[in-house]
Amino acid sequence: MAPANSPVLADTARTILRVALGAVFLAHGWQKFFEFTIPGAQGAFAQMGVPAAGVAAPVAATLELAGGALLVLGVLTRIAGALLALEMLGALFLVHISAGMFVEKGGMELVLVLAAGAAAVALVGPGRFSASGLLFGRASGRWASIAA
Repeated sequence: MAPANSPVLADTARTILRVALGAVFLAHGWQKFFEFTIPGAQGAFAQMGVPAAGVAAPVAATLELAGGALLVLGVLTRIAGALLALEMLGALFLVHISAGMFVEKGGMELVLVLAAGAAAVALVGPGRFSASGLLFGRASGRWASIAA
């Protein structure tokens, strides 16, 4: 078994977090576009009291779909992670925090975990097992760290 501070374990952990998180975001973006549709998502956002729901819903859908795909692939991971974390913090404070913790009551547990995971990915980057890792190796230099 590899030592606890092994770079392979760290890269594996980053990959697991990044891919799982990206899949959830991608699914939610897909749902807003193709199941609810954008007009349906706009109506739901308005009903939840989200300001500028007509703009917020398509922006959220696009960010979740594209950002989720970028996380899965490991491309522009830090940027996607940061934007997704900010989106989830907005959802947390605008909609979910007043309903308490548990999701079955509309609470914050899912958006809190998604915000924390996206922030963690933004901070640590994608790791070597990603498209950025394959293209740039370990992030060295300005472009590689931004692209990661």
